[in-house]
Amino acid sequence: MLTQTLIHRGTSRQTAGRTARPLPPVAAHATGNSVELMGAPMPFARNAEIYGENEPAEYLYKVISGTVRTYKVLNDGRRQIGAFYLAGDIFGLEVGNEHTFSAEAIVDCKILVIKRSTVVNLAARETDVARQLWAMTASELQRVQDHIMLLIKTAQERVAGFLLEMAKRAPDGNEIDLPMSRQDIADYLGLTIETVSRTLTQLENSAAIAVPSSRRIVLRNRAALTRLNA
Repeated sequence: MLTQTLIHRGTSRQTAGRTARPLPPVAAHATGNSVELMGAPMPFARNAEIYGENEPAEYLYKVISGTVRTYKVLNDGRRQIGAFYLAGDIFGLEVGNEHTFSAEAIVDCKILVIKRSTVVNLAARETDVARQLWAMTASELQRVQDHIMLLIKTAQERVAGFLLEMAKRAPDGNEIDLPMSRQDIADYLGLTIETVSRTLTQLENSAAIAVPSSRRIVLRNRAALTRLNA
Protein backbone atom coordinates (compact mmCIF):
# COMPACT_ATOMS: atom_id res chain seq x y z
CA MET A 1 0.00 0.00 0.00
CA LEU A 2 2.82 2.41 0.89
CA THR A 3 4.58 1.93 -2.44
CA GLN A 4 1.48 2.63 -4.51
CA THR A 5 0.56 5.67 -2.42
CA LEU A 6 3.97 7.29 -2.76
CA ILE A 7 4.35 6.58 -6.46
CA HIS A 8 0.83 7.50 -7.54
CA ARG A 9 0.38 10.59 -5.37
CA GLY A 10 3.98 11.72 -5.14
CA THR A 11 3.35 13.18 -1.68
CA SER A 12 5.24 12.82 1.60
CA ARG A 13 3.89 10.86 4.53
CA GLN A 14 5.11 9.62 7.89
CA THR A 15 5.99 5.91 7.92
CA ALA A 16 7.49 4.01 10.86
CA GLY A 17 9.13 7.11 12.32
CA ARG A 18 10.46 8.75 9.14
CA THR A 19 9.18 10.90 6.32
CA ALA A 20 9.14 9.08 2.99
CA ARG A 21 10.15 11.12 -0.04
CA PRO A 22 8.29 10.94 -3.35
CA LEU A 23 9.86 8.78 -6.05
CA PRO A 24 11.25 10.14 -9.28
CA PRO A 25 9.38 8.80 -12.31
CA VAL A 26 10.30 5.28 -13.40
CA ALA A 27 12.34 5.28 -16.61
CA ALA A 28 10.40 4.36 -19.72
CA HIS A 29 13.39 2.63 -21.34
CA ALA A 30 16.41 0.77 -19.99
CA THR A 31 19.89 1.57 -21.24
CA GLY A 32 21.61 -1.69 -22.08
CA ASN A 33 18.35 -3.57 -21.59
CA SER A 34 18.96 -3.95 -17.85
CA VAL A 35 15.84 -4.44 -15.73
CA GLU A 36 17.51 -2.65 -12.83
CA LEU A 37 17.96 0.54 -14.85
CA MET A 38 14.18 0.88 -15.19
CA GLY A 39 13.65 1.43 -11.46
CA ALA A 40 13.83 4.20 -8.90
CA PRO A 41 15.30 3.83 -5.36
CA MET A 42 13.04 4.27 -2.36
CA PRO A 43 13.80 4.13 1.39
CA PHE A 44 11.77 2.06 3.85
CA ALA A 45 12.20 2.26 7.61
CA ARG A 46 12.43 -0.76 9.90
CA ASN A 47 9.11 -2.68 10.01
CA ALA A 48 7.56 -0.45 7.31
CA GLU A 49 5.13 -2.14 4.93
CA ILE A 50 6.28 -2.24 1.33
CA TYR A 51 3.07 -3.77 0.00
CA GLY A 52 0.15 -5.68 1.45
CA GLU A 53 -1.49 -9.00 0.69
CA ASN A 54 -4.15 -8.79 -2.05
CA GLU A 55 -2.94 -5.36 -3.19
CA PRO A 56 -2.33 -4.83 -6.92
CA ALA A 57 1.03 -6.22 -8.03
CA GLU A 58 2.02 -3.16 -10.06
CA TYR A 59 5.73 -3.13 -9.25
CA LEU A 60 8.77 -5.37 -8.91
CA TYR A 61 11.30 -4.69 -6.18
CA LYS A 62 15.06 -5.17 -5.79
CA VAL A 63 16.80 -4.89 -2.43
CA ILE A 64 19.68 -2.43 -2.67
CA SER A 65 20.45 -2.59 1.07
CA GLY A 66 18.77 -4.12 4.10
CA THR A 67 16.55 -7.19 4.41
CA VAL A 68 12.87 -7.77 3.57
CA ARG A 69 10.44 -10.45 4.73
CA THR A 70 7.29 -11.58 2.94
CA TYR A 71 4.55 -13.11 5.05
CA LYS A 72 0.93 -14.17 5.28
CA VAL A 73 -1.26 -14.10 8.41
CA LEU A 74 -3.20 -17.37 8.64
CA ASN A 75 -6.83 -17.69 9.71
CA ASP A 76 -5.84 -18.67 13.25
CA GLY A 77 -3.65 -15.59 13.64
CA ARG A 78 -0.31 -17.31 13.09
CA ARG A 79 2.18 -15.66 10.77
CA GLN A 80 3.92 -17.67 8.04
CA ILE A 81 6.98 -16.02 6.55
CA GLY A 82 7.44 -16.95 2.91
CA ALA A 83 10.94 -15.63 2.27
CA PHE A 84 13.77 -13.36 3.32
CA TYR A 85 15.24 -11.11 0.65
CA LEU A 86 18.75 -9.72 1.05
CA ALA A 87 20.74 -7.14 -0.92
CA GLY A 88 20.64 -8.03 -4.61
CA ASP A 89 17.44 -10.09 -4.38
CA ILE A 90 14.35 -9.27 -6.45
CA PHE A 91 10.88 -9.83 -5.00
CA GLY A 92 7.25 -9.04 -5.76
CA LEU A 93 7.01 -11.46 -8.70
CA GLU A 94 3.45 -12.75 -8.97
CA VAL A 95 1.55 -15.10 -11.28
CA GLY A 96 -1.62 -13.01 -11.02
CA ASN A 97 -2.35 -9.32 -10.64
CA GLU A 98 -2.38 -9.24 -6.82
CA HIS A 99 0.23 -9.92 -4.16
CA THR A 100 -0.28 -13.24 -2.36
CA PHE A 101 1.93 -12.15 0.57
CA SER A 102 2.66 -8.89 2.35
CA ALA A 103 6.20 -7.48 2.38
CA GLU A 104 7.93 -5.57 5.18
CA ALA A 105 11.37 -4.12 5.78
CA ILE A 106 13.08 -5.99 8.63
CA VAL A 107 15.66 -3.23 9.02
CA ASP A 108 16.06 0.15 7.34
CA CYS A 109 16.12 -0.65 3.62
CA LYS A 110 16.70 0.95 0.27
CA ILE A 111 14.55 -0.71 -2.38
CA LEU A 112 14.62 -0.29 -6.15
CA VAL A 113 11.00 -0.05 -7.35
CA ILE A 114 10.37 -1.10 -10.95
CA LYS A 115 7.09 -0.72 -12.85
CA ARG A 116 5.90 -4.23 -13.71
CA SER A 117 4.16 -3.26 -16.95
CA THR A 118 7.31 -1.54 -18.18
CA VAL A 119 9.35 -4.71 -17.67
CA VAL A 120 6.71 -6.93 -19.32
CA ASN A 121 6.30 -4.63 -22.31
CA LEU A 122 10.04 -4.31 -22.85
CA ALA A 123 10.51 -8.08 -22.44
CA ALA A 124 8.10 -8.58 -25.34
CA ARG A 125 10.49 -6.60 -27.55
CA GLU A 126 13.95 -7.21 -26.09
CA THR A 127 15.42 -10.69 -25.77
CA ASP A 128 17.87 -9.69 -23.02
CA VAL A 129 15.11 -8.31 -20.81
CA ALA A 130 12.95 -11.38 -21.46
CA ARG A 131 15.89 -13.56 -20.43
CA GLN A 132 16.35 -11.58 -17.21
CA LEU A 133 12.65 -11.84 -16.41
CA TRP A 134 12.71 -15.59 -17.04
CA ALA A 135 15.78 -16.01 -14.80
CA MET A 136 14.10 -14.05 -11.99
CA THR A 137 10.95 -16.16 -12.28
CA ALA A 138 12.88 -19.43 -12.31
CA SER A 139 14.92 -18.35 -9.26
CA GLU A 140 11.77 -17.49 -7.34
CA LEU A 141 10.17 -20.83 -8.25
CA GLN A 142 13.29 -22.66 -7.03
CA ARG A 143 13.18 -20.73 -3.76
CA VAL A 144 9.53 -21.67 -3.19
CA GLN A 145 10.24 -25.34 -3.92
CA ASP A 146 13.21 -25.37 -1.54
CA HIS A 147 11.11 -23.79 1.20
CA ILE A 148 8.34 -26.36 0.77
CA MET A 149 10.85 -29.19 1.09
CA LEU A 150 12.34 -27.59 4.18
CA LEU A 151 8.97 -27.44 5.95
CA ILE A 152 8.47 -31.23 5.84
CA LYS A 153 11.71 -31.94 7.71
CA THR A 154 12.41 -32.29 11.45
CA ALA A 155 13.09 -29.21 13.55
CA GLN A 156 16.84 -29.84 13.61
CA GLU A 157 16.90 -30.41 9.85
CA ARG A 158 14.92 -27.20 9.27
CA VAL A 159 17.25 -25.07 11.39
CA ALA A 160 20.35 -26.63 9.81
CA GLY A 161 18.90 -26.01 6.34
CA PHE A 162 18.11 -22.40 7.20
CA LEU A 163 21.65 -21.76 8.46
CA LEU A 164 23.14 -23.29 5.31
CA GLU A 165 20.82 -21.19 3.16
CA MET A 166 21.84 -17.98 4.93
CA ALA A 167 25.53 -18.94 4.84
CA LYS A 168 25.32 -19.42 1.08
CA ARG A 169 24.06 -15.85 0.76
CA ALA A 170 26.53 -14.29 3.25
CA PRO A 171 29.77 -12.51 2.22
CA ASP A 172 31.71 -14.77 4.60
CA GLY A 173 30.08 -18.16 4.18
CA ASN A 174 30.90 -19.47 7.67
CA GLU A 175 29.94 -16.37 9.65
CA ILE A 176 26.35 -15.17 9.46
CA ASP A 177 24.98 -11.90 10.81
CA LEU A 178 21.24 -12.48 10.97
CA PRO A 179 19.11 -9.35 10.50
CA MET A 180 15.96 -11.25 11.41
CA SER A 181 14.76 -12.14 14.92
CA ARG A 182 14.31 -15.61 16.38
CA GLN A 183 10.55 -15.12 15.92
CA ASP A 184 11.09 -14.38 12.23
CA ILE A 185 13.14 -17.57 11.88
CA ALA A 186 10.46 -19.57 13.70
CA ASP A 187 7.71 -18.21 11.46
CA TYR A 188 9.79 -18.99 8.38
CA LEU A 189 10.47 -22.57 9.48
CA GLY A 190 6.99 -23.29 10.84
CA LEU A 191 8.32 -23.81 14.37
CA THR A 192 7.90 -22.13 17.74
CA ILE A 193 10.50 -19.65 18.93
CA GLU A 194 11.27 -22.01 21.83
CA THR A 195 12.00 -24.85 19.40
CA VAL A 196 14.31 -22.65 17.32
CA SER A 197 16.24 -21.51 20.40
CA ARG A 198 16.48 -25.05 21.77
CA THR A 199 17.67 -26.43 18.43
CA LEU A 200 20.35 -23.75 18.10
CA THR A 201 21.57 -24.65 21.58
CA GLN A 202 21.70 -28.33 20.60
CA LEU A 203 23.71 -27.52 17.49
CA GLU A 204 26.03 -25.34 19.54
CA ASN A 205 26.52 -28.07 22.15
CA SER A 206 27.40 -30.55 19.38
CA ALA A 207 30.03 -28.09 18.06
CA ALA A 208 28.26 -27.75 14.71
CA ILE A 209 27.88 -23.98 15.26
CA ALA A 210 28.96 -21.23 17.63
CA VAL A 211 26.56 -18.50 18.76
CA PRO A 212 28.60 -15.45 19.84
CA SER A 213 25.41 -13.35 20.03
CA SER A 214 21.70 -13.69 19.32
CA ARG A 215 22.16 -12.36 15.76
CA ARG A 216 25.55 -13.88 14.92
CA ILE A 217 26.09 -17.54 14.00
CA VAL A 218 29.41 -19.18 13.10
CA LEU A 219 29.34 -22.48 11.21
CA ARG A 220 32.01 -24.67 12.84
CA ASN A 221 31.10 -27.97 11.16
CA ARG A 222 29.41 -27.37 7.82
CA ALA A 223 29.61 -31.09 6.96
CA ALA A 224 27.52 -31.99 10.01
CA LEU A 225 24.90 -29.40 9.08
CA THR A 226 24.86 -30.66 5.50
CA ARG A 227 24.27 -34.23 6.70
CA LEU A 228 21.33 -33.03 8.78
CA ASN A 229 19.88 -31.18 5.81
CA ALA A 230 20.32 -34.07 3.33
